[in-house]
Amino acid sequence: MLNTTFIFFICLFKLIKCLNYYNLYKLFIYSANIYLSYKFTELTMAKELIKAIIFTEFDEKLGPNPILWYPSDLPESFRMAVSIKSITILSADQGLMPKSLIIMPFPSLTSKGIIKYIEKEDKSRRGGVAQSSITLLFSEIDDLIFYKYLSFLEPAFNKITQEIIKIEDIKENKEILSNQIDNLRAEILNILEDLRIKEQSVLKSEAFPEEPVEDKGIIKYKFKIVVCGDPGVGKTSTILRFTDNAFRRTYIATIGVSISEKNVLINKEGVNFILWDIAGQLKFEMMRKHYYKGAEAAFLIFDLTNPETLKNIPKWYKDIIKEVKLNHNLPMMIIGNKCDLTKKRMIKRKEAEDIAKKLSLDYYETSALTGENISEVFKQIAKKCIETELG
Repeated sequence: MLNTTFIFFICLFKLIKCLNYYNLYKLFIYSANIYLSYKFTELTMAKELIKAIIFTEFDEKLGPNPILWYPSDLPESFRMAVSIKSITILSADQGLMPKSLIIMPFPSLTSKGIIKYIEKEDKSRRGGVAQSSITLLFSEIDDLIFYKYLSFLEPAFNKITQEIIKIEDIKENKEILSNQIDNLRAEILNILEDLRIKEQSVLKSEAFPEEPVEDKGIIKYKFKIVVCGDPGVGKTSTILRFTDNAFRRTYIATIGVSISEKNVLINKEGVNFILWDIAGQLKFEMMRKHYYKGAEAAFLIFDLTNPETLKNIPKWYKDIIKEVKLNHNLPMMIIGNKCDLTKKRMIKRKEAEDIAKKLSLDYYETSALTGENISEVFKQIAKKCIETELG
């Protein structure tokens, strides 16, 4: 209870700092949302991040057939939706069996899933092979955790695959299969908990000295930066690459914002970044104007493989400018993300530079995957914020 209360007051402090334009009533409602969000996160972390696990067998007569699932009271409609989507991807890819884990969205279930496909010899089947899958479902709001640590989870899935292959008749040995699914769930949770503890033990950036930041008065500047762009351009991945922190963030799914922090040294002066990852979906359009207020800088991110996302950059620019008091003095930067995807790239550098020139903004290209230019763009935006503050 003490931890929850402490977190609540930290959230309240951050809101007062970043959202001081709210009246007391709005502040209370907003704070209550964050409090409940943190409480939910505490419960999720303490108990489990896994929503469901479903083992599906491809039956030549019935098609995708869920054989076993966790939790046991999972609705049939849920089980079938997961099973059908998990198995039918094989037919879409000409029956080729992916060797590694894949992550697939299940939008109707507000979930995403890690899928492990299994092939085992079965002479009674056409082609002499039986196909099945294990799908582990997690909430969309936790996707950063699973994307970041997917490679750590693969050995656990490979281990259960080998055990399942040893089972001669799965339908006749459901108890053995059930034990294997329970073992997988326990092992995944243990891995995630170990990673969470390890991640949260690193409280300061490597760029920061070891002495306590607050006691030494190292933090000189605090900047709220809004990160905007269409869905799927890599806003969240960019922030994750910079902060290297999947677990320690506030995500409020109902109102479309994720808040992260990181401290860095710029010219030997401490800078505290408060990063607001603004959801790009249309349904959050009315809420965004509240998040822009109090911003001291903004990143406008587009996807170099998707021309439509570049076309929308001027719209994002205007959306922010009309809500921020600093108006055109607000430091902003256009970022073309996914520069590592050279074969899929559809936007020439000059196209993006022309738009940046029209808006009088700097332009950088980054890769959230490789980390290219990520530190540089944050360094440059910090310098611009400091220059603006000093006048």
